[in-house]
Amino acid sequence: MTEPVRTPPFAPFEWLLSGRYLRARRREGFISVIAGFSFLGIMLGVATLIIVMAVMNGFRKELLDKILGLNGHLLVQPLESPLTDWKDVADRISGVQGIKLAAPVIDGQALASSPFNASGVLVRGIRADDLNNLSSIANHIKQGTLEGFDDGQGVAIGRRLADQLSLHAGDSVTLVAPRGAVTPMGTTPRIKPYKITAVFEIGMSEYDSTFVFMPLKEAQAYFNRNNDVTAIEVYTTNPDRIDAFRKSVTEAAGRPVFLVDWRQRNSTFFNALQVERNVMFLILTLIVLVAALNIVSGLIMLVKDKGSDIAILRTMGATQGSIMRIFLITGAAIGVVGTLCGFAVGLLICMNIESIRQFLSWVTNTELFSPELYFLSKLPAEVDFAETSAVVIMALTLSFLATLYPSWRAARLDPVDALRYE
Repeated sequence: MTEPVRTPPFAPFEWLLSGRYLRARRREGFISVIAGFSFLGIMLGVATLIIVMAVMNGFRKELLDKILGLNGHLLVQPLESPLTDWKDVADRISGVQGIKLAAPVIDGQALASSPFNASGVLVRGIRADDLNNLSSIANHIKQGTLEGFDDGQGVAIGRRLADQLSLHAGDSVTLVAPRGAVTPMGTTPRIKPYKITAVFEIGMSEYDSTFVFMPLKEAQAYFNRNNDVTAIEVYTTNPDRIDAFRKSVTEAAGRPVFLVDWRQRNSTFFNALQVERNVMFLILTLIVLVAALNIVSGLIMLVKDKGSDIAILRTMGATQGSIMRIFLITGAAIGVVGTLCGFAVGLLICMNIESIRQFLSWVTNTELFSPELYFLSKLPAEVDFAETSAVVIMALTLSFLATLYPSWRAARLDPVDALRYE
C-alpha cells in the first residue's frame, strides 16, 4: 500500500469526490432519497422556526403597542384619601423628565344599548386634551371627530362596538350604570343617552368592542364621583425603563400613592406568551434534529456502499483525514444548503405573511385568523436578527455534528478488509 500523501485540508479532489457522492447514480437511489429528505427536513425546520419566532415577536410587539397605546405605562392610584387633588398631581408628574403624558381617568362599567342590541362596556372618563394626545385613539378615528368631545354630552366608542350596536357617528347610545341616584326605595340604575361624536379603531378587537370614552367632568357626574378620579395614567418615553421613573413619579406626586407598572398589570398575559414562544422553539427544533439524524443514517449507508472506493483511495495514498473530510463535506453540504434555503424561504414568507393569509382564506373560504380570537386585525411578523442568527447557527451546528460519526467511521475503515469482502 502506498504511503499516505499529506495534502492540504479540503483539497480540490476532496470537493470533487464529495460532489460525485452527492450526485447518486441509479443503484444508489435510496441513499439519494434519504439525502433529499434530510435536505427538505432541515429546510422546512429552519423556515418554520424563523416564521414562528417572527410571528410570536410580531404578536408581542403589536399587543404591547396596542395595550400601552391605550393604557398608561405607570398607573398612579391614591392611598389613604381619594384623589381629589388630581389636577395638581397630574401637573407635577407631567413636569418629570421623560414623562409624555399624565392623564387623570375615571373607569366604570356600564351597559351600552341601542334599539338593535346591547353590550357590556368599560367607560373611561378622560379630558379632551389628554384624549387628543393619545395617538392610538386620535390617529385612528374612522367616523366623526373629537372636536365636540368636550361638550359633555358626546362619547367616543370603538368600531366593533358600533357595529355590534348598529350605530354610527351622530347616533345616540344609551348607557346604563348599576349605581345611580339614591332614593328612599334604594339605588336606582342611571340611564342616560349620549351622542356618538367619534368612532375609533385601534386594531385590537378587545378594546374596539369594549371601550367608551367620556369627558372627565361628565364621567364624575355619571358615576357619582365627588370631584375625584380613579387613577392617573402615566405615559413615558421608554416603557422598558419603567423602573427608572418610579422614584421620580412618587416624589412628584407629593402625596401617598400606589404605583402599578404595565408589566405587573399584564404579567400573566406576557408571561404566557413567553412560555409559549420558548416551548414552540424547542418543539420545532426537533424537526431540525430529526433531519440531522437522517443525515447520519444517509452517510452511514453511503460509507458502507463506498467501502471499496475508500479502500482504493487509501491504497493510492489518501490519508485518514482526507477520507474524513470527503464525507464531512458530503454531509455538511446537505445541512448548509438546506439551512440557507430554509433561511431564504422563512424570510420570504415573513415578508408576505399577511398576503399569504388572505390568499389562503380566499382559497379555503374560511377565516384563518379571527380578530375576536387573536385580538389583532391582521397577522403580524417581525424578524429579529439575533433570533434568526441563533436558528441558523443551531441548524448548521447540528448538521456538522451529524457528519462527524459517519466520517470518522469512513476514516477508520481498514482497506484490506474492505477489499477482501467486496
